[in-house]
Order: sequence, then C-alpha cells, then structure tokens
Amino acid sequence: MTASLAAAQPGLTTVADRAVGRIAGRAAMEVPDVLGCAVTARVTGAVATLDARLDLRYPAPVASTAARVRAHLVGRVAELTGLRVSVVDVSIGLLRADTAVVRRVR
Repeated sequence: MTASLAAAQPGLTTVADRAVGRIAGRAAMEVPDVLGCAVTARVTGAVATLDARLDLRYPAPVASTAARVRAHLVGRVAELTGLRVSVVDVSIGLLRADTAVVRRVR
C-alpha cells in the first residue's frame, strides 16, 4: 500500500459500551448536587445512548438537576469519545442529605 493510499483511508477507533458508561459516569459527577451515579451505555456505530441513575444531594431541585446532567453528558461524552449522544435517560436513585449525623447524649 502506498503512503498516499494509506493516508486516504484513516483507521477506525471503536469505544466499548462499558468504557463509554464509565466516562459518562465520571462526567455526571462533574455536575453540582450529584453525589453518586451509575451509567450504562449502548454504542451503535458513532452514536451512544445512555441510561444514568443518579444519587442527588437533598434538597436539590430534581428536574433541573436532571436536565443539567442530561445536557452535560451530551456535550462531555461527545467531547471525550467523539460519539454523538442521541438519548440520555435519567432516573433518580436516592436523595441524600450531605450533613453528618449528630449524636446527642442525654
């Protein structure tokens, strides 16, 4: 194969579903009020679909936080993997207060 023919046919990089899920999970943790998450991904060609289960800080507004996570995942996963994200399903697992339990002695 000549050098000009090799340059005209770039290689193909594939990213596994599990890797995309882990990348998306880290990206979700970048959003304020997200305390934990689990993300699964399905990659078909150059398109990814994500299913994110989030633990949020209480009393964070659930709807607006989920919308911020959805938008952030679309941009960040595309930036980090080169994949287009078509769907992001978000579900809320837990609402957790970030205050420590205070024990009182009587």
